[in-house]
Amino acid sequence: MEKEISLRKFRDITLAFSRSAALIIFLLTYIGLVFLPRRRMQAAVAGAGALMLLGVVSPFEAFRLINWNVMGIFWGTLVVAELFMASNTPAYLAELVVAKSRNVVWATLAICALTSLISAFVENVATVLIVAPVALAITGRLHISPVPVIIGLAVSSNLQGAATLIGDPPSMLLGGFAKMTFNDFFVYEGKPSIFFAVQLGAIASFFTLYLIFRNMRQPIQIERTQEIQMWTPPIMLVLLIVLLALSSLIDPGFSSLAGIICVAFGVFGFIWYRVAHRGNIVNLFTALDWQTTFFLMGVFVVVGGITHVGWIDDITVLFSRISGDNTFLAYSLLVWISVIFSAFIDNVPYLLAMLPVAQGLAGELGTSDTLLMFGLLIGASLGGNITPIGASANIVGVGILSKRGHHVSLREFARIGVPFTLVATFFAYIFIWFIWK
Repeated sequence: MEKEISLRKFRDITLAFSRSAALIIFLLTYIGLVFLPRRRMQAAVAGAGALMLLGVVSPFEAFRLINWNVMGIFWGTLVVAELFMASNTPAYLAELVVAKSRNVVWATLAICALTSLISAFVENVATVLIVAPVALAITGRLHISPVPVIIGLAVSSNLQGAATLIGDPPSMLLGGFAKMTFNDFFVYEGKPSIFFAVQLGAIASFFTLYLIFRNMRQPIQIERTQEIQMWTPPIMLVLLIVLLALSSLIDPGFSSLAGIICVAFGVFGFIWYRVAHRGNIVNLFTALDWQTTFFLMGVFVVVGGITHVGWIDDITVLFSRISGDNTFLAYSLLVWISVIFSAFIDNVPYLLAMLPVAQGLAGELGTSDTLLMFGLLIGASLGGNITPIGASANIVGVGILSKRGHHVSLREFARIGVPFTLVATFFAYIFIWFIWK
């Protein structure tokens, strides 16, 4: 009996230590992400390492906590996207749509729409980096400020990242957690899915951009100089999208096929770039976003650590007490709290931590977990558009402007970011509620 009591006390002490350690490490990691955004990979990996050193999770458990299907999708699409950008296709398309526009306001809306479309399938930062020079060239020729145009590009790229499985890491995290395939982002359980919620928000927010840019009516005349340098990468991107759609039929449980397909395309991309294009694969390898790759792996472990010791269950109970049995209140809280949080902190660890909360809360309320998880994704993805530090694409866009002598204040960014975000989020929020309540 005494041995059993001692053993029970030891287990209680061990659990209390693990819970405290996991929470402290999670909070320290988050503080690192907030105050050292350029060191976010180091913060996440250090947090994961600390959890293993303190015995909260074993190295084997840490390996299992990483969703390797999601990592495969991320890495494979990263390679294809890098080659797609190197082909100069986005710059060619941007110049094409601008040349066909009547004046600056329509050219700006057209280039924002193109950026938005590309970002549904390609990483946002890369899209902004490629399309921004075209926008800068146009504003330079017309002697107008590039600030509102570049901000418009950045927020437009962030909007569509939530629309598809391969658009942005948060969408991949939702897909991995909820076992949603590529096609599920379009139609899920027989209903219009997250893609259509984002499109409704996009249409509404583009009216907002029109109102902001409506006085920029200078006529446009440009000479087209951009050409597509390589045709294989755009073909690869289209083929990857088609195969991911087909994989949804073969692997409806989203176990591993999507990740395998993306990795295969990534490997093929390296081989093609070296053999057929005679490119330097070392340059291609170093150009990939390894910071985000290892950041995601670290976040999987850190968030998995607080889930492992029960903190996520406690947060679920807290949300349940606040919302009571009111599903609409719970849904609204998740969406708008996510918008506020994601305006200032990285949405990847936030979303990964809150997905099981949304699922548990749905169980408490007896409602669809899809409703709460879709609302969570919308809030977390679009909230970053409120501030210049809320999303990586915003940071890059502001950095491009800063290098050219245009320093963007929080107020100047928010003048476009706040109305754009509120309008896009509101329409997507209403759409999801009426479809999935």
